[in-house]
Amino acid sequence: MRHGIGRTIVLLLVSFVAMWTGRSQGVSIVNAFPNLTFSNPIFLTSAGDGTRRLFVVQQNGLIKVFQNDSAATTAKTFLNITGKLSSPTNEEGLLGLAFHPDFSSNGYFYVNYTAPNPLRTVVARYRVRQDDQDRADSLSEFKILEINQPFTNHNGGMIAFGPDRYLYIGMGDGGDANDPDSNGQNRSVLLAKILRIDVDDTTATTHYAIPPDNPFAGNSSGWREEIWAWGFRNPWRWSFDPPTRQLWVGDVGQGAREEVDIVEKGKNYGWRIMEGTICRPGGGTCDTTGLTLPIKDYPHTNGNIAITGGYVYRGYRQPFLSGAYVYADYGTGRIWMLRYENGGLTADSLLLKATFPISSFGTDENGELYIVSYLGTAGIYRFAGEALVGVRADRSVPAFFALDQNFPNPFNPSTSISYQLPESGRIRLAVYDLLGRTVAVLVDGWATAGVHRGNWNAAGAASGVYICRLTAPTGTRTIKMLLVR
Repeated sequence: MRHGIGRTIVLLLVSFVAMWTGRSQGVSIVNAFPNLTFSNPIFLTSAGDGTRRLFVVQQNGLIKVFQNDSAATTAKTFLNITGKLSSPTNEEGLLGLAFHPDFSSNGYFYVNYTAPNPLRTVVARYRVRQDDQDRADSLSEFKILEINQPFTNHNGGMIAFGPDRYLYIGMGDGGDANDPDSNGQNRSVLLAKILRIDVDDTTATTHYAIPPDNPFAGNSSGWREEIWAWGFRNPWRWSFDPPTRQLWVGDVGQGAREEVDIVEKGKNYGWRIMEGTICRPGGGTCDTTGLTLPIKDYPHTNGNIAITGGYVYRGYRQPFLSGAYVYADYGTGRIWMLRYENGGLTADSLLLKATFPISSFGTDENGELYIVSYLGTAGIYRFAGEALVGVRADRSVPAFFALDQNFPNPFNPSTSISYQLPESGRIRLAVYDLLGRTVAVLVDGWATAGVHRGNWNAAGAASGVYICRLTAPTGTRTIKMLLVR
């Protein structure tokens, strides 16, 4: 599929079972939707709009939508862009999907696909039809960004909105072995990077704007201002952990190592100097000065061939996994978990081994984790087990307490502040200056469990940094906001 020329996919010889259950350490997975099957699915996500729908991306150019119900028997076609794709095989095709944070009001969603003549990555915006929320307007395409691809592999493909409401885009190194064009360490190109752009703003020449705090915004060295971090080979699947705001990336290796990175602004993650924590085999000696090495890597032993990045678990079916990063190997179906705290691994173990290749993970609106099977009887799997006593099972309710970064930020004069509550109760959302004095009280009273949004109009307030604090029965969260006149 997506992991490099020369890798033989022997998995086609494996027999697949529609209702398989794998077990290890008391953890098991089951087919989440036994009445549904998909054609080469590569991603699952929700729209975050409270409708409890799930969306499955198929590599052939279709996006399917259905209710998050194990008894579901029908998946509708939400979008069909089969006619726009280069060959939807190997590592090309429809590769990514992200819903705008305000999808429920603006209807915007974004896709990442490879197009032919010339071969290129396209990131485009579509909108949902006004008369049918289960169908997109196929004529509404608005191309945000196009990046030429020198080869057919290492296209990346993941896109997602961060907690800051900017769109992040994962780009592979452009393909072939050993990064022949040296894109990994070249900051004047967009390949082999994690990009960060503002799709809510445009300029005279682009369909997006550069966030002012991007690491190379306004540089005079010719480096691309879209870059957030660089030095990746093929960051196929990655995710944000909302409570911590950390960006977790599974970067697919070449012939020796697979790696997990926690990605931060302006850092260099090593490819093609390094492969995981070792010097790239055949690349001679290497200098690790200025490089950020992975928090975890593993070798190509016992059939391992390519990492499938996952999510920090925030579901309810397996409470012992809460806060652990769950990821897999595409070739073997092994699913692992790890914990990373205070600069080191505090847990690292195998959870179970599936008998199918895992192309992706995904989450629903309540943070529950799903596992995407790519070949054979392609379906969507989940951890077994129902809600425990005292744990909320309503999936329309957030699984965790969070206060999101305000948007826009910096702002003048108004800004929006989103927060989510896993249980109802009395809350207070207030703004303070740096001396601790109350500037504005946005909410003070009873609030239901769910996702909410407040707005602060700072007309009359002086420029500067302000603190927004959310206090609720489940705890307290704060963010800093910058008002610029």
